[in-house]
Amino acid sequence: MATLFPDSAVEMEVPRLIPARMLNEFTYCPRLAYLEWVQGEFAHNLDTLEGRFDHRRVDRATKRSFKGPKKNADASEPSGDAPEHESEAEADPPPFQTRQLMLSAPEEGLIAKMDVVDLNSAEAVPVDYKHGKVPDTPTGYWEPEAVQLCAQGLILRENGYHCEGGFLYFVESRRRVPVPFDETLVNRTRELLCEMRAAAESQTIPPPLDDSPKCNRCSLVGICLPDETTFLKQREIEAKSEPCPEKRVRRLLPQSDDAIPLYVQKQGAIVGKSGDEVTVKFKGELLQKVRLLDVSQVTLFGNIMVTATAVRELASRGVPICHLSYGGWFNAMTLGLAHKNIELRMRQFAAAADRSQSLDMARRFVAAKIKNCRTLLRRHLDDDPAHTLDRLERLIPKALTVDRIESLLGIEGTAARLYFGEFPRLLKSEIGFSLEGRNRRPPRDPVNAMLSFVYAILAKDLAITCQSVGFDPHLGFLHKPRYGRPSLALDLMEEFRPIIADSVVMTVVNNGEVTPDGFIRQAGAVAMTQATRRSVLSAYERRMASLVTHPIFGYRISYRRILEVQARLLGRVLLGEINEYPGFHTR
Repeated sequence: MATLFPDSAVEMEVPRLIPARMLNEFTYCPRLAYLEWVQGEFAHNLDTLEGRFDHRRVDRATKRSFKGPKKNADASEPSGDAPEHESEAEADPPPFQTRQLMLSAPEEGLIAKMDVVDLNSAEAVPVDYKHGKVPDTPTGYWEPEAVQLCAQGLILRENGYHCEGGFLYFVESRRRVPVPFDETLVNRTRELLCEMRAAAESQTIPPPLDDSPKCNRCSLVGICLPDETTFLKQREIEAKSEPCPEKRVRRLLPQSDDAIPLYVQKQGAIVGKSGDEVTVKFKGELLQKVRLLDVSQVTLFGNIMVTATAVRELASRGVPICHLSYGGWFNAMTLGLAHKNIELRMRQFAAAADRSQSLDMARRFVAAKIKNCRTLLRRHLDDDPAHTLDRLERLIPKALTVDRIESLLGIEGTAARLYFGEFPRLLKSEIGFSLEGRNRRPPRDPVNAMLSFVYAILAKDLAITCQSVGFDPHLGFLHKPRYGRPSLALDLMEEFRPIIADSVVMTVVNNGEVTPDGFIRQAGAVAMTQATRRSVLSAYERRMASLVTHPIFGYRISYRRILEVQARLLGRVLLGEINEYPGFHTR
């Protein structure tokens, strides 16, 4: 089976076999199943990790001695094995038990890896392990669990086994709950199977659940953004420019990330792995060690080596290794396999090829940037004799209504000249720094050297974010493709340049965290010393970790988390869930 994207000539094939586990997810939440099965999204939370831990018992062995349960073992836990000798066989032999059995049923369109199957000459009985306690329901189980188990029963039937029911084993309660495969459950399972296949073939993501308590413990809530998507769709319907006060947007995603970037600047250092830690060594001396769980990315400046074991482990965990030149030029990124969400990339390429849609995206990036430039100036300027704030404000509606990308770039350039004409006034003159306009490649003064460096770091972070969401970071809408340029990352960076990068430079200068002596001047170019770069990186990470109130949704999250939210909202636009990209701008 194949479907065609409306704006693309590339077909996407829907797999013939649907995993029974995905049928469970679809019964629980159709959107969750679509995200996992069609778009290849997944994220762990405490519940999923505990569930994986509970399955150790299943993974531990395929067989166990048939001499009965071990002393003090839980008799309610599935157990048993094949007879070791023919003499043990009887007319009605005890059950043979197999674990981690993978079977498919092409006629039903199902496939499953079954935790445990008890087999004897008369019947096959699937047993599915479940994290937690037996639910307080009349049947002792929820519908998604029963549907998944019934799907396993249908697979066993198609493979020639007699199967009239199964068991759900709840680890925390240490109890098995019987599930009969009656006609009602079988029909319901097949009905959901047809609905799930139809949803996948339509290539239309199901709508999010509306204010559902299911979202609170969903591991994919930060990817799904259920309340945010619903809120923006409702706002578009009502054609309001301000958030609806009667509709509360829950903050279901964490405020900030526990893992943070690891920066390595020591030339000749070696990044390796020791147990569950990343190590940094120089000439055999240990400089630093960090738990792998606490590392979100590894950023290397200049000539630094990474061992094969470290590369493999970081790639398997989805932790990128970013390679920058000593001066901070973003050269490369080492990652594991590409993100599975090919659907999003197809939509991205189709939108980039559509001039109208591409222009609409670009207009919103530029308008948000101008708003944030104006906000930064308004907060820190004591007076405005040149009426720069008014002039910037008049450029915003022009940016949103321009009909050519060349005109938009002209408006963006005008706004940048106005903004950087006032930016030196934000710096304390007694510190000894000055700025005469924006210059780069190479920067000719310390302030521009810091600006270029922080822009490069921010572009690197957004390239990582785009990659993790499922985009191709090299294809943008405002910045056209160019060899080696992460155009989409630069697009998303526009709105964050003033409030993150420029704010960092202003902070380190005005707080005295850097001094004019911390720079190297040679042949008309200016570069930072290692100590100055360390200070700037520290200020940058503080800024990224600081909490800010989202102007649309009203909850407080870190700037680093906001980068991901904005990238995912862009994905929601491309997938057709919302019509307009909501640029991020502070008030």
